[in-house]
Amino acid sequence: MSEVNEILKKVTASIEEATGKFNAKAEEALSEAKKTGKLSAETKETVDKMASEFNALKEAEKTLKSALGELEQHVAQMPLANAAKVTETIGHVVINSEALKAFAASVEGNKRVSIPVNAALLSTDVAKDVVAPQRLPGIDTAPKQRLFIRDLIAPGNTSSPAIFWVQQTGFTNAAKVVAEGTTKPYSDIEFATKITPVTTIAHMFKAAKQILDDFAQLQSTVDAEMRYGLKYAEEQEMLFGDGTGVHLHGIVPQASAFDPAFTVEHQSGIDDLRLAMLQAQLARFPASGHVLHFMDWAKIELTKDSLGRYILANPSALTGPTLWGLPIVETELAAFKGKFMTGAFNAAAQLFDREEANVVISTENADDFEKNMISIRCEERLALAVKRPEAFIYGSFSAGS
Repeated sequence: MSEVNEILKKVTASIEEATGKFNAKAEEALSEAKKTGKLSAETKETVDKMASEFNALKEAEKTLKSALGELEQHVAQMPLANAAKVTETIGHVVINSEALKAFAASVEGNKRVSIPVNAALLSTDVAKDVVAPQRLPGIDTAPKQRLFIRDLIAPGNTSSPAIFWVQQTGFTNAAKVVAEGTTKPYSDIEFATKITPVTTIAHMFKAAKQILDDFAQLQSTVDAEMRYGLKYAEEQEMLFGDGTGVHLHGIVPQASAFDPAFTVEHQSGIDDLRLAMLQAQLARFPASGHVLHFMDWAKIELTKDSLGRYILANPSALTGPTLWGLPIVETELAAFKGKFMTGAFNAAAQLFDREEANVVISTENADDFEKNMISIRCEERLALAVKRPEAFIYGSFSAGS
């Protein structure tokens, strides 16, 4: 900074010298005009040139003073150590500028010059926030898998820690035509009592109190991400929970294995799903939907006939995915790759919410108060009752599908 001030002093001295010369020449021109009544061409040209150079010097001085003033003001607002470091870095760039050297070396250089300092301001050895970064709107959140099972299953609520229910396990139909006065046959219906405990699904998150106070959008994002994480774990449990410990007893472990009543020639995935519907129908629970991996559904949609025409898909149509009159639900779960599940989701299973998903924030967990941190908890309590396991058919697609 001292070197920059020295150059500014030299420029100011040059201006003072030029001012004296310009004033002397102006008086000489005035005397000439009084004597002859006009100025000679030579005198006029000299005065005009001096006036041009004088104005250039004044403009250059103004530019240097303005730039130096802004720099001093900016540095004054920074911590002392960082200010000294930034001043040294920027001053080095300014002093070593070829444009400034030419400016100080000759009268021709006495013009407005632009000395780039962005490289210094953005260098790695300069304190952050010297140059404000551009802020992009919003928060770039991670992509999420589409949730679906909860929407297919019949909803319910409970105020108890467990669900007690009665399941019909068998029915022997002995009904037939009988003659007058003869004994009527007895049919047999079997029942079993079931108790489904309520399970808690939860997770925690730590955050600085100031961050969530200052950025409302960040708080809403944390809330949404925690709810999504909870629902994702819920999906896993509803599908694959093994029923041990506190786990839900999911649908897949209880579902009936795919066992088609018959097979067809060149059996494909399209045929498999229709035969699974038939198996559910034979169990007296007509299917209400199919669940399969999104890659397997893509293969089915791209199935073509011998002429290269799509059998199911219409690339120009925007209708939702359906097959055999039932909705197709695509999943990204790896366990479903090459497999499918067809069933009466709305009639054969029910989900009971004891406590719906909620997010709670506390500053009194562990040493949160001392460290100005907050603990965020997201949890829910629910129970899943698969009332008719035979209504769900789970299996693998035929080879070549």
